Amino acid sequence: MNDVVSPSGISDPLQELTLLLQRNAPSDGTHPSALPELCFRRASQVSEPKHSVNLPSLYVIVQGSKTAALGGDHYQCNPGDYLVSPVHLPVIGIITEASPELPYLSLQLTIHPDVILDIIRRSSPELDSKTERGILLGQSDAPLLDGLVRLVRLLDTPEDMEFLAPMIIREILYRVMKGEQGAFIRQFSITGSYSHSISRAIQLINRDFAKPLMIGELAKEANMSPSSLHKHFKKITAISPLQYQKALRLQTARRLLLSEGLEAADAGFRVGYESPSQFSREYVRMFGRPPMNDVKHLRNTMSPRTD
Repeated sequence: MNDVVSPSGISDPLQELTLLLQRNAPSDGTHPSALPELCFRRASQVSEPKHSVNLPSLYVIVQGSKTAALGGDHYQCNPGDYLVSPVHLPVIGIITEASPELPYLSLQLTIHPDVILDIIRRSSPELDSKTERGILLGQSDAPLLDGLVRLVRLLDTPEDMEFLAPMIIREILYRVMKGEQGAFIRQFSITGSYSHSISRAIQLINRDFAKPLMIGELAKEANMSPSSLHKHFKKITAISPLQYQKALRLQTARRLLLSEGLEAADAGFRVGYESPSQFSREYVRMFGRPPMNDVKHLRNTMSPRTD
């Protein structure tokens, strides 16, 4: 395979992407960009497990390493690897390789369903009824990395972004779907597949997560039987609909405790818990510490080091 040579003269697109991310993410943390779909992450040390409900996205590891866990499945991501998920998923991420000299660097590109649908209409709309996990690990090739380099490079020419960014994003997603991952992504976009129905159910839970979850009503909205909903929901997310709602509630409560300084009971009520004791018990099961102790620990770990 021929090397892709960029205008900067760097023949290795992963090397150029590393340099671009070092510039666009100069300090530890998450860095949004001028493109709403694109953000960067940098970390100078390994991390504790981070619970999150990820947006439908393409995640590319550029430097360092990370492990993502979904249910009992673990995905080891090294430089050049990517994770793609077309649905919101409760994932636990751990940065396993990072240092001040070689920080962990990654980018996230949000996936918009309308773009995927348009790519499907213009390509082969093959449909397989098989239901799989809602996350997939792949290895970037040179054309995909070249597209990512050109997208990040657009941040240096804001006047070009409005016109060129949509085309490059479409190209990037086309590259991902062109490989063996294409059939996997299509399942979540084509009406009539189990994956599409579960995607609809996930959207409904995310929209009304603080309300009591009625499985019968959710199954009806997804055009499935309750038993089929439970079976395919667990295949895709590794957990049941009720467990998914619980994870979403607790992670939202954690953010409220950290960002708004709420009392534990108030955060629990805000996300749908009627019993403070039940909220505290379930919080400890997920995060390992009582709510206020956990928030104190998080603030301490986020404080800048002085040594």
